[in-house]
Parts: sequence; C-alpha cells; structure tokens
Amino acid sequence: MLQLHLTSEQEQMALGARLAVLLPHPSVIYLQGDLGAGKTTLVRGLLNGFGESVRVKSPTYTLIEPYHLKGVDFYHMDLYRLADPEELEYLGIRDLPEEAVLLVEWPERGVGLLPPADLEINITHQDDGRLLQLSPMSPLGDEIIELLQ
Repeated sequence: MLQLHLTSEQEQMALGARLAVLLPHPSVIYLQGDLGAGKTTLVRGLLNGFGESVRVKSPTYTLIEPYHLKGVDFYHMDLYRLADPEELEYLGIRDLPEEAVLLVEWPERGVGLLPPADLEINITHQDDGRLLQLSPMSPLGDEIIELLQ
C-alpha cells in the first residue's frame, strides 16, 4: 500500500496525471471515499493527464460517462445511486469493451457484477487536505504502485 498526503486540489489533479502516464489498459480502479472527498477530481486529473483537455463531470446522475481518448476507452462510473448491483445489467456493464479502463466510484454498490479492481484508492478528509491510500489488488496494481514510488 502507498499512502500520500495531498494538500490541494491541484495535487490531486497532478496525481491523476501521473496515474494516466502509468495506467495500462485494460485496468480497473476503484475509488472510495465520502461525498466530496475528491474522487471525481482525481479522475479529472487522470483523464486530462492522458493528453487531452476534456470536461469531466461527475456521473452521479448518468451513472456512466464514457471518454475516448487517444484510442483508449475510459468509463467513469459513479454507483452512489444504485439501489441494487443488478441495475448495472441495465446500464450495459457486460457490453463495455474488454480493453477499457474503468474508473469506479462507490464500487461496493456494484459487488458481484463489477470486474475486480487492479488498484483501489481510498480518499479521506484530513484537516489540511486529503489522505490517499493506494492499495494494489492485482499484479497490475502492484506494478502501478511500484512505478508511483
């Protein structure tokens, strides 16, 4: 596990940009944390760090926001409003490209239907910023953590 203390939104965006450079595709990242912890901010940094300036909005109401950047499919999911994991079937979870990068907020609401995570990022509020705990969940996750250190 890698722990990082970040004191600003800009630092979270910069970490996302670093992840963009290291992130292989396909991969699955679970983003955990309270409302307002900065999960979408991290995703915004990651997508913009992939080399294109894109408007990243929280998929709280759409549940899934697709992005196609430099030949790579990204799917940013916010499962906060799911009442049952089976709702992912209606959203077409099984139809997503196998080579995609999945960035999943509130993954515990999709248990049983989501693919397993390669990397889990838990974001918690601190008085002077955020504490991010990055936990590898697969050999790919181990590789990402190693490259970040």
